[in-house]
Amino acid sequence: MISFHHTPLPEPSNQSLFEPGQLVRHRRYGYRGVVVARDETCQADHGWYAKNQTQPSRRQPWYHVLVHESVACTYAAAENLLADDSGQPVIHPLMERFFDGFAEGRHLRNETAWPM
Repeated sequence: MISFHHTPLPEPSNQSLFEPGQLVRHRRYGYRGVVVARDETCQADHGWYAKNQTQPSRRQPWYHVLVHESVACTYAAAENLLADDSGQPVIHPLMERFFDGFAEGRHLRNETAWPM
């Protein structure tokens, strides 16, 4: 009889930790944006997650990102984001609500809470 030993999957690496105000770029889709909020794990409901084409692990940080030159806000897993070192501010209609300016290549996050 063959016996299989189940090895638990490792926790995803937290090497891609971004902070609110940081500029990011999506690895797959190429858009750039600014992090407005971070969840330590995916907080989206099962229906939303099931429709996500890539379905990255839920057990990693997920980010609410305001997408440059659009009205879109995405919810992206850490593994799908890269730091964007363009140093260029993001243009988005919600910038003034969540940020108080731009300095040294990042947006300055204010105290306005991100809606749950």
